[in-house]
Amino acid sequence: MITDIIKILPDSVANQIAAGEVIQRPASAVKELLENAIDSGASAIKLIIKDAGKTLIQVIDNGCGMSETDARMCFERHATSKIQKANDLFAIQTMGFRGEALASIAAISQVEIKTKRIEDELGSSIEIEGSEVKSQNADNCPNGTSIAVKNLFFNVPARRNFLKSNTAETRHIIEEFNRIALVNPQISFSMFHNNKQVFQLYPSTLKQRIIALFGNMYKQRLVPVEQKSDIVNISGFIGKPEFAKKTRGEQYFFANNRFIKHPYLNHSVNGAFKELLPADTYPAYFLYLEVDPKMIDVNIHPTKTEVNFLDDKLIYSILRATLKQSLGKFSITPTIDFDIERSMKFPDFPKNKVVKDPSIIPNPDYNPFETGKKQTYDLTIDNRQKSNKDNWEKLFIPDEKIPDKNINEQKLIEPDWEQKELEQITEKIFQIHNRYILTNIKSGLMIINQQRAHERILYERYLNMLNDRKGISQQELFPQSISFSQGDAEIIDEIKDDLQILGFNINKLGKNTFVINGTPADFPEKNISHVLEKIFENYKNNLLNLNLDKKINLARSMASNMSIRSGKVLMKEEMKALVDELFACKVPDVSPGGKPIIQIISVEDLDKGFQ
Repeated sequence: MITDIIKILPDSVANQIAAGEVIQRPASAVKELLENAIDSGASAIKLIIKDAGKTLIQVIDNGCGMSETDARMCFERHATSKIQKANDLFAIQTMGFRGEALASIAAISQVEIKTKRIEDELGSSIEIEGSEVKSQNADNCPNGTSIAVKNLFFNVPARRNFLKSNTAETRHIIEEFNRIALVNPQISFSMFHNNKQVFQLYPSTLKQRIIALFGNMYKQRLVPVEQKSDIVNISGFIGKPEFAKKTRGEQYFFANNRFIKHPYLNHSVNGAFKELLPADTYPAYFLYLEVDPKMIDVNIHPTKTEVNFLDDKLIYSILRATLKQSLGKFSITPTIDFDIERSMKFPDFPKNKVVKDPSIIPNPDYNPFETGKKQTYDLTIDNRQKSNKDNWEKLFIPDEKIPDKNINEQKLIEPDWEQKELEQITEKIFQIHNRYILTNIKSGLMIINQQRAHERILYERYLNMLNDRKGISQQELFPQSISFSQGDAEIIDEIKDDLQILGFNINKLGKNTFVINGTPADFPEKNISHVLEKIFENYKNNLLNLNLDKKINLARSMASNMSIRSGKVLMKEEMKALVDELFACKVPDVSPGGKPIIQIISVEDLDKGFQ
């Protein structure tokens, strides 16, 4: 006899399935708990985490609190105070509304909640483990709510095994904290990790909040944005183009006080910065969109970070025009203000001023056919202006100071890189367009990309230093300081020992500030903090996109930013040294990024080109 096979899942299993969508990592739980604290009307919120949230996530707020019944009901699936009917989904003004967050968290962790309303004498304390209520008692607790999530994924070990390192998970938590803090600058936030304070944010303006989160260097990097229209109101800040980075770090969109991800609008921002940014760099922006709740759908993804706009194409155009206007208004891009041009006035000619024609007094001793004597000129206009040789001579570089581009030629080597042939460097080697090193070999013509060649040399040198744990550092006469965001500071702490081996003597000065006391012996730049910031951006970019080993990642990042650039004029000795070092490398023909360093054009190919 065939029996029915379709059954209703138990609530505990259904909650774990829902948790897989809503709670992907500790940062997801942090997001949901912080959003609930915001909705409670809290003016001060504290986040406490241990072991990157794997052991403990606790959020304490001074909001409205909950009654004894509400405290129990909030852990039921689809239990929410935010909506009553389907139409309410299109008028949402709060953060959380699905009623899945707390139920999902309780299904995969051990939760303890203490909450009390202002008007109540006693609050409630509830302990839940794997969706099962263990206890519920009256408690003399402060006004507001405290939720402690312990041992996340304790009953789903497979999910716990997929979590990343503590550093990576902490970085995700800090990112979620930043998103909540940026959209609520009027609220006081604090964050503690392993009993150490990470953030202490006080109520402030938006710009002050950005600086508090990402460092004092943002004081001079932000351009304000403000535009109101019937479709959308846009406000916030964008970063100046010269401070663009290789990673999409500080890029934040908020719609109706909710963080969102929207590639279409991100394309609009990139369009506004077109022709202002180098290739493969990204501007910083903190943009806030305010639209009618009926014109936006926030219910298309469990994490509520993806939204749909009814007039997305129109918002795209308005956003792009607004950013272009801001960049032009603050002289980031050249603009012409026609109103100013039309009103331009020249000063009136003074009254009773005698008008005199300009006159030229020739030099009577001038002889154009006299070559043995240096000619002198005395040009006088209105007897008031005289030629000043000292001034105009400063505009020109004497011939002896101009680099000689006709560098003597040298002969290079065969492409099999044998030592005997390396020793037979001849005179025929020269540079083309300050980008390539050119030489003739037995089989034809060899072209070397000088930047990639130097990058390969430095990469293998730095990798050997990291493996041998030996490096040389030179002390700085005037140490420099550099500030990072908290998430970036966590990574700096992680690689600080390896940076020390490469020659960077870096010490922590404050929470997010480091002082640079020493640099590698061959460090070329005076602006140490700028180069180190670029190295770190490369490291983060490789970390996100390539998932490289730490040593390989750091060596690649250093080599990429310390190598000579295309456009640099090289003398014969420099080219010879570069070639010698290149062919001493283990892989001389490919850059660390996998791009070719050497191109060989055979004599046969040259002959074909002239047929």
